[in-house]
Amino acid sequence: MRLRALLPLLLLAATAGAQEAASTVIVPVVGTMMGPNVLWKTDVEVVNDTGSPVDVAMELPTAPENPVVFFDLGPGEARVFPDILQMFGIPFALSPLRITSSARRALTVRATVYGLHDGVQSKPQPIAVYSGQAYYPLRALDNLAFSDNFRTNIGLVNFGETPAEFLLALQRIPGRNLAVSYLTIEPSRLAHMSIQSLFPMISKGDDFTVVIETISRDTYVYASVIDNEHTGRFVPPRVAVR
Repeated sequence: MRLRALLPLLLLAATAGAQEAASTVIVPVVGTMMGPNVLWKTDVEVVNDTGSPVDVAMELPTAPENPVVFFDLGPGEARVFPDILQMFGIPFALSPLRITSSARRALTVRATVYGLHDGVQSKPQPIAVYSGQAYYPLRALDNLAFSDNFRTNIGLVNFGETPAEFLLALQRIPGRNLAVSYLTIEPSRLAHMSIQSLFPMISKGDDFTVVIETISRDTYVYASVIDNEHTGRFVPPRVAVR
């Protein structure tokens, strides 16, 4: 009960920007989901390297009923969560993971994604994590592909309280748009979609970049590139310019 009572205080401090009272780490996407002949899962490790005991609230903001789990960590202690959705009692979902703690300094968080195909696990791939705000008006996702050998998914996360509008531009040469797409993502939502659905006029190609523009600050973007061997590659954004 102590931890459950602490959650509103932690979340209020985090959303109010009171970094002296609480800290937050964001993993843009975690989950368990089926793909073509493969089951994707995510492992998460949380490390308390702050030097003091901490209370932790870990939540899936865009999953059904916004589930939350609570735990504490002693100084130097770590917890590993294989197949993170098991911790929430959810079989299948995709959601960002928000980890809020009572520490002033953010905890160390590591996340990896891997696929299971015919009982064989693919090589785990790291997922980028963020402490505090990671907003830039222009962000780019590089080295994307959609072909007979590769497929790409794009993720857009809106943690804000109002709808977020995104402009996505597909490029091969910087500054030259091959196609554009406009999306509005509702508050507290994750949109995870194939690149073909965003740019249906482009049939195949490799070495693409998608430049994403938005004025909504509490947003995150990512991509995943998957090959026919069921190996995934998480693509974090870089800061882009016009």
